[in-house]
Amino acid sequence: MSQQRIHPSAIVDPSAVVADEVEIGPYAIIGAGVELAPGCVIGPHAVLRGPTRIGAGTRVFQFASVGEDPQDKKYAGEPTSLIIGARNVIRECATIHRGTVQDKRETRIGDDNLLMAYTHVAHDCVIGNNVIMANAASLGGHVEVQDWAILGGFSIVHQFCRIGAHSFSAMGTVIAKDVPPYLTIGGHPAQPRGINAEGLRRRQFSAEAIAALRRAYRLLYLANLKLADAVEQIRELAKAQPELAPLADFVADSTRSIVR
Repeated sequence: MSQQRIHPSAIVDPSAVVADEVEIGPYAIIGAGVELAPGCVIGPHAVLRGPTRIGAGTRVFQFASVGEDPQDKKYAGEPTSLIIGARNVIRECATIHRGTVQDKRETRIGDDNLLMAYTHVAHDCVIGNNVIMANAASLGGHVEVQDWAILGGFSIVHQFCRIGAHSFSAMGTVIAKDVPPYLTIGGHPAQPRGINAEGLRRRQFSAEAIAALRRAYRLLYLANLKLADAVEQIRELAKAQPELAPLADFVADSTRSIVR
């Protein structure tokens, strides 16, 4: 027997796929091509447009707009998608847009993320797992946010930037270049402020790993080295401390340059 709880005032398109144990609140709109996995909770007045797939246990709060057309003047109605993983929390008035044919054709969000009120995820963004976007943090198109990154309230990320894993941006940070993993940044424009040591301790990084990351930070930002030379020295340190390898790889792969 179905255990769906759909309020009589909600509008659910006949082509939407709604699993058991889904709750849809008053006046919510679930459009064509939307798929809701078991345990999803859609709040009142939320609007979901497809093609959009939302994973199990995800909660969308009231007035959120999920899966809307991209805000890109090149978009001409092509079929593109939004894919959201499991156990995400999407708070009030958040906006998340589908992809464009000029890039991946999809926007993708992983598992266990928290997108607070008024956050914005533009077309073709990729968000990993366990990411926090605080109130009104906004991503331009084609942005990548890696696992465990935290964007403070009102942080703004320019299109095509990458935000590295375990990084932290302070409130109101304006980001126009790539943010390497493990960093704390702040300011307008963003400036490096050190290693996100407190966040790393909370995620059970060892004291030795944090100390090694501090050494890598000094090479990258305080030793007056060229980026290529700093990366080479960090790779040497990574032979003994593998947590440094993602930092070296990220910097070497940057096409926008890094916050520096």
